[in-house]
Amino acid sequence: MLNYNLAVPEVDDAGVLSALVAEGDELDALVAELDDWSIPTPAPGWTVAHQMAHLAWSDTNVLRALRTPDAFGAELRRAEAEGSAYADRAAAAGAAAPRPVLLDQWRTGRAELAAALRDTPWDHAFPWYMSKVTPALMTPLRLMETWAHGQDVFDAVGVPHPPTDRLRHVASLGVSGRALSFAAVGLPEPAAPFRVELTAPDGRTWVWGPEDAAQQVRGDAMDFCLYVTRRRSWSGTALTATGEDAQKWLESARVFL
Repeated sequence: MLNYNLAVPEVDDAGVLSALVAEGDELDALVAELDDWSIPTPAPGWTVAHQMAHLAWSDTNVLRALRTPDAFGAELRRAEAEGSAYADRAAAAGAAAPRPVLLDQWRTGRAELAAALRDTPWDHAFPWYMSKVTPALMTPLRLMETWAHGQDVFDAVGVPHPPTDRLRHVASLGVSGRALSFAAVGLPEPAAPFRVELTAPDGRTWVWGPEDAAQQVRGDAMDFCLYVTRRRSWSGTALTATGEDAQKWLESARVFL
């Protein structure tokens, strides 16, 4: 199950939908100027075209789940039957399209999805892989995935990916998805509270959890987001853990299975 302990607001008070659009715009500015989409990215076997095809396909699937939840069941059954090959197959099929066609598909799909999320009640539940979700959860999930796959593209072409305050939404998923991280390695989530302190791009400190918690994680927000999206190893960051459970969490921290 997708287990994120997020309070569900009635409206987008945090501006996460605007952040999702801005994240897509930033990636668009990069790939629109990139003529060669066959460049390999850090994901084994995936080129820039695969990354963009995956984003376009995922946006389309969210729209299907929102608009035709009953019909989306067929997609869920395919995912269950194919397992890990499911996303790879879809990415390969999409990557075979001509670059202008794929770029247009992604642009059209993400614009339609943003409009659909904006027009859907923030607490409306609809089906998704392994769980039901709401726009309040799906919007930061799409932001996280756009940022993470965008990071793969930035890395592939050797262009710096400047951190922004949009990372707070990604970091929040990483923090609230702690139970998911423990479940992924067959461990129950510890009952004791955790404290997370991350240095934001502007130098402020983003904080989750009580100040006196024995289990603490500290570091740079960009490092934390790169790690929980599995774009960097823990050893490749400056993140620190205090406490046995915090140590265990950072050994397996993630925002998806």
